[in-house]
Amino acid sequence: MDARNQGTALPAEGIVGIDIGGTKIAGLLVDGQGVVLARGSVPAPASEGGAAMADAAAGLARDLAGRARATLVAAGVGAAGVIDHETGAVRAASATFAGWAGFPLAEELASRLSVPVSVENDVNAFLLGEVAGAYRAEQDVLGIMLGTGVGGAVIIAGELRHGPNGAAGEIGHTPGYSDLVCTCGQTGHLETLASGTSIGLRYASRAGGAVLDARAVANLARSGDADATAVFRAAGRAVALACASAATLLDLPRAIVGGGVAEAWDLLEPAIEETLRTDAPVSGLPLRITPATRGTDAVALGAIESVRRALTPAGAR
Repeated sequence: MDARNQGTALPAEGIVGIDIGGTKIAGLLVDGQGVVLARGSVPAPASEGGAAMADAAAGLARDLAGRARATLVAAGVGAAGVIDHETGAVRAASATFAGWAGFPLAEELASRLSVPVSVENDVNAFLLGEVAGAYRAEQDVLGIMLGTGVGGAVIIAGELRHGPNGAAGEIGHTPGYSDLVCTCGQTGHLETLASGTSIGLRYASRAGGAVLDARAVANLARSGDADATAVFRAAGRAVALACASAATLLDLPRAIVGGGVAEAWDLLEPAIEETLRTDAPVSGLPLRITPATRGTDAVALGAIESVRRALTPAGAR
């Protein structure tokens, strides 16, 4: 007899999506229809090594499943760093993460949770999350995240493109946008104009005074500060040029822009639209550059999409 007819609910099956960043690990649990059953976050012990990060992520996943009274059946992860998409190991990472480069994240999480685990770079997961939502009709699309740095990802013919080294779409470190030194040590990368860090630095360079965060610079721009407005104008133009270049090379009709800096879309959009009028892709077809729609959930939702794709044959999706 169906236990529900006896007044006892059967446990739901849940898939957890985990967004691993340098300061916070966020997660959400969904059921088979994609309904969010639980969400939460814990501090990221990034200075304590890969095992500590895996422990924290696994603990969060178990907590979400427990709160939702769900049986965990799979886990997807969006993690900072260059990811080996075949093994789910972290190939390279910033100095913020101690013991992260080389850490077998998928294997370690699978051993802790006893479920299949898929690991993607966080920007790849962001793009998967967006195309699983409002942009689900897109088959060829560029994704850009404007945060502390600038990350990129690309989907071609409906499939996430990793490339032979796992770095496809990394548009933030393409050159030719300025004469400024990038965080990677090279010169002129997109990140020198369009990241949250660079926006603060560029404003301080123009206006003098302390380095502000991008949100504070955005507020100044909205109040009429000419230097703040110029900094966002330069960022918007650089983003549009980068998107137009990628669209020309790969024949992409859309680019989706997310991350904290994209919250100031009202300040970026005028320069983006102006640049597209003067530097459009050679195809002559319109390139649509639009803001992300799934907010802070995008990476976790994309991580869920990644594990679903890993467990579902392409022809059955």
